[in-house]
Amino acid sequence: MKVEIWSDLVCPWCGLANHRLDAALERFEHADEIELVHRSFIMSPGLPGGEGISQRDLLRQVGKVGQAAEDYIRPIERLAKRDGLQPYVVMDRIMGNTQVVHEFFAYASDRGMNAEAWHKAFRDHCGVGRNLFDVDTVVAFAGELGFEAQDVRSALETGTYRDRVRADHDAALLLGAQGVPFTVVNGRYGLAGAQEIDTFLQVITRAWAEEHPSEKRDIGTMACSRM
Repeated sequence: MKVEIWSDLVCPWCGLANHRLDAALERFEHADEIELVHRSFIMSPGLPGGEGISQRDLLRQVGKVGQAAEDYIRPIERLAKRDGLQPYVVMDRIMGNTQVVHEFFAYASDRGMNAEAWHKAFRDHCGVGRNLFDVDTVVAFAGELGFEAQDVRSALETGTYRDRVRADHDAALLLGAQGVPFTVVNGRYGLAGAQEIDTFLQVITRAWAEEHPSEKRDIGTMACSRM
């Protein structure tokens, strides 16, 4: 059974959703039979690449300063801490254009490292505020996963995976996504936002039960939309 989650690296709710989904799968008795696929969605294509822009400056551009900025960001950090996701940097980080890192995610996926690339990127960006917004920083990041620097650089500089990233983004829109995180369970159930761990688990359990009707279980009350 397949579970797909669309995310953007700089979306703080995406990092939390991925953590919660992983936690739900850890509690699911058939987790070893679940194919988890991470897909790309570029939330803010207008963000600058290179050195990017600080989260505080970005909030200032939309009129959120002082307590308004704190009220907007800090609840996400508190939820992450509650769910055991630490460290989780949202306010004091750099935001930037994620086109290049998404192309690397596609490169890594073709080589059987979809989950590894996404997990490390979230840990590095959301955990310590790592900048992954240009070819040089992404190539260095790829090297830490064991990839050959020149091969990665060539793929990124020639745009080999640009169309793949766009296809992922467009697929989410066709499924009804209006943003990310967006999760689809077994092609039938769509969940928008960073759902609670229990909600993810309930949806996965229900989808599994529908495919395996001979296995009886209490699937509880659902909180999702059917695709």
